[in-house]
Amino acid sequence: MMTKSHALILILFAGLTVAGGSLIGYLSIPGPWYEGVSKPWFNPPNWIFGPVWTALYLLVGIAGARVFIRERGNWLPRLWFVQMALNFAWSPVFFILNRADLALIVLLALLLAIVAFMALAWTRDRPSALLFIPYAAWVSFAGLLNGAIWWLNRG
Repeated sequence: MMTKSHALILILFAGLTVAGGSLIGYLSIPGPWYEGVSKPWFNPPNWIFGPVWTALYLLVGIAGARVFIRERGNWLPRLWFVQMALNFAWSPVFFILNRADLALIVLLALLLAIVAFMALAWTRDRPSALLFIPYAAWVSFAGLLNGAIWWLNRG
């Protein structure tokens, strides 16, 4: 049953996750370094990242609210915050520090945290695990893209 406090938590998680992701994206807009690096043939156009990440952040925020409401004080919400910190760290490492190598390490840690969250949520709150499936798929693609950019520009 959705109470008023649960609805407020849902709105806060979803809103802050989308807003946080948008702020990180705004503060680390791809600049001349990214424009100048060699990219693989499967690199999508820049305009696609904003809408995709907005939708993903909404799903991630909903999952975060669900586990916070159901598992507050336990390991699952903590793992959600860990993956969020790693998510928010990737863009500055890649686009501000211009370190595709370090960003790939952050991204691999993020993917590990996402998979761990999904595995642990599967028995505790299956809808939250399912909400992470598109996120895991996109982060996997981002890892492939990040790795390819690093490989093409190493040295």
